[in-house]
Amino acid sequence: MQYYNVYLLFGSNLGERTANIANAITQLENQGLQLLQLSSLYDTEPWGNTHQASFLNQAAEFDTGLSPQALMKTILKVEQEMGRTRTAKWEPRIIDIDILFYGNLIVEEKDLKIPHPEVEKRKFALAPMAEIAPHFLHPRLKKSIRLLLSECSDKLSVNFFQG
Repeated sequence: MQYYNVYLLFGSNLGERTANIANAITQLENQGLQLLQLSSLYDTEPWGNTHQASFLNQAAEFDTGLSPQALMKTILKVEQEMGRTRTAKWEPRIIDIDILFYGNLIVEEKDLKIPHPEVEKRKFALAPMAEIAPHFLHPRLKKSIRLLLSECSDKLSVNFFQG
C-alpha cells in the first residue's frame, strides 16, 4: 500500500471550537490516519458569509494509505458524526474539514477537487499551512505556500488564537 502526506484544514465556529477540532483530529486518527504535524490554532474572520461568529482554524499533515475518494468519505463521515449539517453555503458549522493537498496529486472530479480550488485565495488556510509546510509547492501553481501567502489579497483577519 502506498502512503501519502495529506494536508487538511479544520474549522469550527459553533460550540467549543477548540474541542471540536481536537475531536475531529482524534476521530481521523481512529480511522487510521497518522498525524505528523499540527499548526497553531488561528482565530479567523468568516469567509463568504461574514455575518457569523469567527472561526478557529488549524492545519494538519497526516500520513494515509486511503485514496483521495476514501479520505473524502471518511472526512464526511466524521463531520456528520460530529453533528455537521449542510443546508447553505458558508453557514456556521461545528466542524469543517477540507482536503487542501493530497501529496502532489491533482484530482478533478465532480465532487472532489484537489488541491482545494480556493486555497491560494484564503489567508485562513494559507497562514496555518505556512506554519507547518512553508516550502510545500502547490502542485498546480508551482509556488510555495509561503509565496502564496505573501501574494494573497485576502484582507480578512487571521490571528494566533490565545485560548
